[in-house]
Amino acid sequence: MDVSRACTRVRALVRARVRARTSSLRLVAPVAVLACTAVLLSGCSDSSSVSRKDGSTTTQAAVPAVANDLQDDYLKVIKNVLPSVVQIMAAHELGSGVVYDDKGHIVTNAHVVGEEKTFQVTTANSQEEQSATLVYTYPDQDLAVIKLDKVPEGLKPATFGDSSKVEVGQIVLAMGSPLGLSSSVTQGIVSATGRTVSETPDGGGPGPTIANMVQTSAAINPGNSGGALVNLDSQIIGIPTLGATDPSLGSTAPGIGFAIPASMVTTIADQIIKEGKVTDSGRAALGIRGRTVVDDHYQPAGVAVVDVEDGGAADKAGIGPGDVIIEIGDTEITTLTSLSEALAADKPGDKVSVTYVRGGIEKTVEVTLGEI
Repeated sequence: MDVSRACTRVRALVRARVRARTSSLRLVAPVAVLACTAVLLSGCSDSSSVSRKDGSTTTQAAVPAVANDLQDDYLKVIKNVLPSVVQIMAAHELGSGVVYDDKGHIVTNAHVVGEEKTFQVTTANSQEEQSATLVYTYPDQDLAVIKLDKVPEGLKPATFGDSSKVEVGQIVLAMGSPLGLSSSVTQGIVSATGRTVSETPDGGGPGPTIANMVQTSAAINPGNSGGALVNLDSQIIGIPTLGATDPSLGSTAPGIGFAIPASMVTTIADQIIKEGKVTDSGRAALGIRGRTVVDDHYQPAGVAVVDVEDGGAADKAGIGPGDVIIEIGDTEITTLTSLSEALAADKPGDKVSVTYVRGGIEKTVEVTLGEI
């Protein structure tokens, strides 16, 4: 029997039985599927045959439904979220931002706004620049909020998701203005969660250390900072902040980027919008100002306390200027960065042991951590 005719008869049988007796579908369908499977092994498919001029035929495979479904998901997410992603131009920096509410508040990275107070913002659905003013910047978490001076018609706030539900392997899209290319989209997966990352400012020196960051394979390039890392439910799960740097090459390591988790973003942004500043950071601190010191071989060997905050955690524990901190708990401290990373997982009020050197003698004290 001709293969295509066999397929047609099997499909007709299924349709007839479905129409005649819907209640018996559970019994009929397996038989029909088995029959069609047998014919499929002989060449029956949903592919189309194309005749050539020489009389031969070739088969064109249909696009898999799964691929179409995923593409539709991408298109839906882009349509839903991209209008909420803006480009921010400061005097010496260009980055991205996310529309936070219908009052014109936009959340971005602190390093995007820098020391500036006013900005030009371009929304996704308009090339006309809008002026904006700084509300507050919080460098310790590399977050800031600016506000449009005039809210344009149709401004669309984004929807922020729950960072605790982010899973490794989850498909994500990164949206922003890499290298000034506004409304750009890249895709990847969540590569890891719970990363503690220390940023290095362009001018050198220690930058903020941020805990619980989302690692992603979606491309994060200069200009993406402050934009959106989005799941397939059209929810912001993080604010892309930086790409990893290969220490051996001194260049960006492709496919390794980091985003501040959405829950931290909303916690900080809500306080800034309501109070005009951050009143509860949730981040632990020793209450010192320090600098990295080196040993006789010029290797980092600890953090020297330059001064302490009056009544702060270190002050209450008896740690003072000139002391050199070398351990927090069981973690060796060699630099300011390692000190920040050791404290990143702790909360204000936690008790930790701090080992320091004073006059060549090691001492260990218990410290109740304060708050940044």
